[in-house]
Amino acid sequence: MAKIIVVTSGKGGVGKTTTSAAIGTGLAMRGHRTVLVDFDVGLRNLDLIMGCERRVVYDFINVIQGDASLNQALIKDKRLDNLYVLAASQTRDKDALSVEGVERVINDLAAQFDFIICDSPAGIEKGAHMAMYFADEAIVVTNPEVSSVRDSDRMLGLLSSKSRRAEQGLEPIRESLLLTRYNPTRVETGEMLAVTDVEEILSIKLLGVIPESQAVLKASNQGVPVIFDAESDAGQAYSDAVDRLLGADVPHRFLEVQKKGILQRLFGG
Repeated sequence: MAKIIVVTSGKGGVGKTTTSAAIGTGLAMRGHRTVLVDFDVGLRNLDLIMGCERRVVYDFINVIQGDASLNQALIKDKRLDNLYVLAASQTRDKDALSVEGVERVINDLAAQFDFIICDSPAGIEKGAHMAMYFADEAIVVTNPEVSSVRDSDRMLGLLSSKSRRAEQGLEPIRESLLLTRYNPTRVETGEMLAVTDVEEILSIKLLGVIPESQAVLKASNQGVPVIFDAESDAGQAYSDAVDRLLGADVPHRFLEVQKKGILQRLFGG
């Protein structure tokens, strides 16, 4: 039985697509057959982060409308045999997404995959609602700033009331928090909220804290999920988050200001 995970937030630009790519890739690296589905109809960025933008022939909307089969639209990752991408359309409107059409595609994917990662657009419009509607779990991505956390709190309300699980009175969507672009130095100076502050406001389980890192931008520009960069702090933090998602008890890292060693203090760096 496939597990459907939506990666969502209330605010744009917090790192949802980077997170979807990293989490999905991390699951595939651990042997799970995984598909990434881009629900951001009209904008489409997941294929860029995954480095497969030139290979998009058919998209999610083509499958919903019967213009192509699911197998025609699925793009196999070149690095991992068990990782696939279903791209969004750049030319259609979000109204092309229907509950019946999305459900049919999700059911077909569930027959083939262990994990379905739904990359949601920001906000509360139709694309975001479709992305969360069939979810079993939700990863709520937020930055450590008041406006981002407030918008994420609103998304939690929608997750608990607008999903199929809520409508049918089933067990609620399991929610977890992923805090991105975290900088302990800026937390100490009061420029950012601390992890504990965000946890207190949202009151959901902490899945991971991703440090502010140049590795994320570099990976995105290269079309490579940052989790492949095992030397980077961001890559390691996403890897830890995947392990926690699978039930491992992994301590959180990168929460404190890193103290410089004697050579760093003498020679900089």
